[in-house]
Amino acid sequence: MVNAVYPGTFDPITNGHIDMVVRATKMFEKVIVAVADSTGKQPLFHFQERVELARQVLSDLPGVEVVGFNTLLVDFAKKHHARVILRGLRAVSDYEYEFQLAGMNRNLDPDIETIFLTSDEHYAFLSSSLVKEVARLGGDVTKFLPQQVIAEIKRKLG
Repeated sequence: MVNAVYPGTFDPITNGHIDMVVRATKMFEKVIVAVADSTGKQPLFHFQERVELARQVLSDLPGVEVVGFNTLLVDFAKKHHARVILRGLRAVSDYEYEFQLAGMNRNLDPDIETIFLTSDEHYAFLSSSLVKEVARLGGDVTKFLPQQVIAEIKRKLG
């Protein structure tokens, strides 16, 4: 079996992310959810908060590990003995950006493959950015997030 890395900022982790992880556990021996310390995106949750939330909501899944990182993704994958980078595609609009990332990662390390999983149709519209916007404007996000994350968003946004 092969280890896979599922990278992202996970700001916050959504039910769509969780669905991808659950599905990945059926294909890979170990799934490493790699939470990026992405300072350029101005996240709602601090790096360590995002790591902790992901750990909380994924703690009952066997074969899943949550690790924060701030290095090149291919270097992170090598360090964790992962030969696959797992990326999710929600819509055709995701493809161009993801294709560029996959090409760059392949160029940096040809031994690491990128595999794309399409989102479950229930989550194809779902993004962390949209969920944060709905929450900021007082909308109901209970269908999109685990309970632990909802509580933290309420705490953050008041």
